Amino acid sequence: MTADGRVEDLLRSLAPKVLGALVRRHQSFDLCEDAVQDALIEAATQWPQRGIPDNPQAWLTTSATRRLIDRVRSDHARRQREERVVAGAPPAEFITAAADEADRDRDDSLLLLLLCCQPALSPPTQIALTLRAVGGLTTAEIAGAFFVPEATMAQRISRAKQGIRESGATFSMPPPAEMEGRLLAVLHVLYLIYNEGYTASSGDVITRVDLTHEAVRLTRQLHQVRPDDAEVKGLLALMLLTEARRPARVDRAGRPVDLPDQDRRLWDQSLIEEGVGLVTEALHQGPPGAYQLQAAIAAIHDEASGPEDTDWAEILLLYQLLDRIAANPMATLNRALALAMVEGPQAGLRLIETLDGDKRVASHHRLFAMRGHLLEMAGDLPAAAVAFETAARRCTSLPERAYLQQRARAARPS
Repeated sequence: MTADGRVEDLLRSLAPKVLGALVRRHQSFDLCEDAVQDALIEAATQWPQRGIPDNPQAWLTTSATRRLIDRVRSDHARRQREERVVAGAPPAEFITAAADEADRDRDDSLLLLLLCCQPALSPPTQIALTLRAVGGLTTAEIAGAFFVPEATMAQRISRAKQGIRESGATFSMPPPAEMEGRLLAVLHVLYLIYNEGYTASSGDVITRVDLTHEAVRLTRQLHQVRPDDAEVKGLLALMLLTEARRPARVDRAGRPVDLPDQDRRLWDQSLIEEGVGLVTEALHQGPPGAYQLQAAIAAIHDEASGPEDTDWAEILLLYQLLDRIAANPMATLNRALALAMVEGPQAGLRLIETLDGDKRVASHHRLFAMRGHLLEMAGDLPAAAVAFETAARRCTSLPERAYLQQRARAARPS
């Protein structure tokens, strides 16, 4: 790894700790977050040339604190904000306190995740703020990941910080009655970040490794602070078991490769072993949650020596359990495939017909892609070609669109 790469990894791991140290003292999330971003940029510029400081976290905390004071002092029209943030402490004392020994090893990742996943914020805004505040990504990096202009993403992040400010949220654990719901929001955001990275919804690549790696890193952090939480284990296991297949996910032309056609020799066995271990532990802790069930399904796929050895009956049972506790249309699509593998393609086709009136997926390309696949299994190639063509037209991912067009051509009689 290059020096720049080592610095980047270190900064991303330290970002939530530094932000947590500032927000814990001063509560002004928006000002503290901006100051930390400035400090991260300064470090990214200086450290590769000058070397990493002996105590990089204290360096960042001190730099961010100085920038926080500068921001407050420069805004004379907002003197009340200065009093709120600095709380009357002399500058030297303010800076020294920010880098004290007690904060060096403190990890506030969970608190930051909970703060970023305020119920009042929309999921896209929660994702953007999480990647910025906890992931340490720049606004430009987040905008690039989601294929929107940097100015658009900056506005989204600004609205998120404004929403936190207006909500009066403080940097502290939510009341016990709110904790479960807030934690579920955190897990959902991390899940969405990973999914967008593994199968990009638009653009010219299938996978975004930067997003998948960031989702795994943040979920690992969450697992460190919640080691006994079964659903956190389940989500981390799901990510690892899915990530293990990424090396075989696309062909040399960048097109997606279906799971049965993937070269399993390319799968990462260390990730599979870790993921299987985590989901096994989680399932033994009590009634399974949605992420545990999805991880168990992924484990069956990963542990099969080949497509013919996949236990589709067990997968179908797990999808049926998932439908009972966390029904969603995408899971129903996947259950339709499992049903087709167990009872035949017509059974799967009947199941996806129930989604035709579901506004969440009725016009989604994946519904038509699955219909095309099941029709192909049933031997109705002309209808399969039409379904694949419709899916291609509705798809905004260029490689996936090319893949669907290829499937349509293959199904159409010559």
